[in-house]
Amino acid sequence: PYAFPTLCPACGSHAVREVNARSGKLDAVRRCTGGLICPAQAVERLKHFVGRDALDIDGLGDRQIEFFHSDPDLPVHQPADIFTLEARDAANLKKLKDKDGFGALSVTNLFSAIAARKQVALNRLIYGLGIRHIGETTAKLLARHYGSFEALQAAGLPIEEEPGDG
Repeated sequence: PYAFPTLCPACGSHAVREVNARSGKLDAVRRCTGGLICPAQAVERLKHFVGRDALDIDGLGDRQIEFFHSDPDLPVHQPADIFTLEARDAANLKKLKDKDGFGALSVTNLFSAIAARKQVALNRLIYGLGIRHIGETTAKLLARHYGSFEALQAAGLPIEEEPGDG
């Protein structure tokens, strides 16, 4: 019989099988508990964020995400880093256009594609965030219900108690 790993090969955190809340049964897959410290999870989250069903950024596929995640000059570790890439490249001595696999035209096209996705439908942003159990359909329902990112964000904030309450 095959012994499934109990530790994540990327970060060394525990890999566990969670209990499905609805059925009470163990999930079939093991998941790394490393969260934000796991580089493999960070890369996969970024791939999901730029994917076709989420922000759909042309020229920023799996290979480019892996490159940027490991690049010391222009690192991309979280979605916000994607949108600062052009400014960081302009300020950097080692230009992206001079790196293997990139050229002036491909870099220009990449930065244009990123700029074009700074404004995106709310449902695509929600889905792109990669929140567990939030698929495309639920993202559309949340976007329709809240209408704006600000309203969605406000709904997630705890209600502050008035002085004298509790």
